[in-house]
Order: sequence, then C-alpha cells, then structure tokens
Amino acid sequence: MKSLIIWVGVIATVLSGCARRPDAIIATSIPMEAYSGDGCAALTQQLKAEKDNLAALSKQQNEAANGDAFGVFLIGVPMSSLTGGDKEGEISNAKGKINAMEAAMHKNKCSGY
Repeated sequence: MKSLIIWVGVIATVLSGCARRPDAIIATSIPMEAYSGDGCAALTQQLKAEKDNLAALSKQQNEAANGDAFGVFLIGVPMSSLTGGDKEGEISNAKGKINAMEAAMHKNKCSGY
C-alpha cells in the first residue's frame, strides 16, 4: 500500500511538470494604458507583430508538450520542460499584450474595433 501511494505521488509530480498546451495558458493582466498613447496605425502594426510572436511561441509550446508527453511515456520525465522548452510565461505575456492592444484599439475607435 505504501509503495502504491509513493508511485502515485511520483507520477503526479512528474505530470505536473509537463508543458501545458497554449490554449490552456491564461493571459497576463497588462493594462491597456500601456498602449493608449499609440495611434491606430502603430497599434495595428504592434498587434500583428505580437500575434505572429504568439503563433511562433504556441508552435514551440505544442512541440514542448508533445515532447513532454513522449518523455513521460518513455522514461517518466518531462524532458522539454526540464530543458527550457516550456514557453508558458512568454505565451501568457504575449496574450496579455494582445488583449491590452485590442482594448486600446477599441478605446481609440480604430477601424474593426
């Protein structure tokens, strides 16, 4: 019984270290005031650049999550998370920037917002 409890604890610890999928990562709260001084054209460019950045980070995060699942299956260790492949913080920050930019665009009454 003790060994079962130990194994359950080990498995739970290993699985909690796995990289999460990008859609499961919550945006960091960034105030729209950080972008409220920018005009619509600048915001549009910044928003496109940040969305491109988020797409690239999401691809890397999916690869890390797949690598972690494979590593846990084969050797019981989430290798991507341990080697710095996890981009959760960067994705959260990018999502927060996008939300703040979109809110600033809405406030500035930019076209499409």
